[in-house]
Amino acid sequence: MADDALLHSAEQRLLSLDVFRGLTMFLLIAEGPGFFELFSRPEFEGTILHAIGTQFQHHPWNGLRFWDLIQPFFMFIVGVAMPFSFAKRWERGDSWKQTFGHAVKRSLILFTLGWAICSIGSGRITFELWNVLTQLSVTYLIAFLFMRKPIKTQFFFTLGILLVTELLYRLWPVAGYNQPFVADHNFGSWMDLVLMGKLSKGHWVAINALPTTAHTMWGVLAGLLLKSPRKETQKIKILIIAGLMGVVVGYTLNPITPIIKRICTSSFVIVSGGWALIALAVFYWLVDVRKIHRVPLFFAIVGMNPLFIYLFNHVGGTRLVERIVHPFSYGLFSRFSELGAEMITAFSVWLLLWSLCYWLYKHKIIIKI
Repeated sequence: MADDALLHSAEQRLLSLDVFRGLTMFLLIAEGPGFFELFSRPEFEGTILHAIGTQFQHHPWNGLRFWDLIQPFFMFIVGVAMPFSFAKRWERGDSWKQTFGHAVKRSLILFTLGWAICSIGSGRITFELWNVLTQLSVTYLIAFLFMRKPIKTQFFFTLGILLVTELLYRLWPVAGYNQPFVADHNFGSWMDLVLMGKLSKGHWVAINALPTTAHTMWGVLAGLLLKSPRKETQKIKILIIAGLMGVVVGYTLNPITPIIKRICTSSFVIVSGGWALIALAVFYWLVDVRKIHRVPLFFAIVGMNPLFIYLFNHVGGTRLVERIVHPFSYGLFSRFSELGAEMITAFSVWLLLWSLCYWLYKHKIIIKI
């Protein structure tokens, strides 16, 4: 898995970012075959596995679980990569206008893909703006527009976004939708009715694209830091301090503004942004500073083709793999344990999805937009 070619590739890029992205996507694709959901079954009640399974489910409303961090991590990681990818374009002579055109094109493609995913499987064309790709299309373009602004300007702009969102939720005057932290009775829900004429089943709101822009822009700031000539120890120190401040401030705000991932409250954005900064610091220290490559490369393989595996998982690819695996796993193991057969099936599908990413990498196939 971690051969010489992979290690050579590690020297050509910020491998820690690929690992961070890859681990995030590797966990995300486990959702398709329902691997972690199995631990929530009554058979595991009262065990550490049940507690782990709970952490891999979104919190129903006010609170924070590990799974609530996956989407912010994804948004943040895209931001971290932006200073590196656009710097290459500028270094080869592309003008700002050319790169702006690229950013607009990419944003439109992300929006279209997010919209299309919602229609696939529904039997009709549907218009929904809750998908992470649709949200990313907004945050990506805004982050690009501010990327060359002074760092203070970028940072205070993100605080301004959070403040505006907070005020909209607290002061929105429409009756029935002026309860800021009540599911389906807040400003975000009202906006969904205006934009789409319906509410999401999970209380998600499309306006989340506004506050979660902070995740992508903070990722840009982290990317600029890692790209700077500062010493590695200084970079890690800044990331850790900023991350700890975010975590402390976010949890401290919880009694005032509840931590709610489903409507991306300001406290949630701040605390999840803090965890993203800390996670990046840890990956950077382990992979790029300590040069621990062998195990991390397992995840980096997924991180090099994130868009492909995300789309594959959402257009029925995972279900297809599961249909292939199911007759063999159940035929061999269901006689001993139905639950065991389900776990083996889910785990096998999960590893086959990784193997698909590995095959793409070995053949130097990288899906980009």
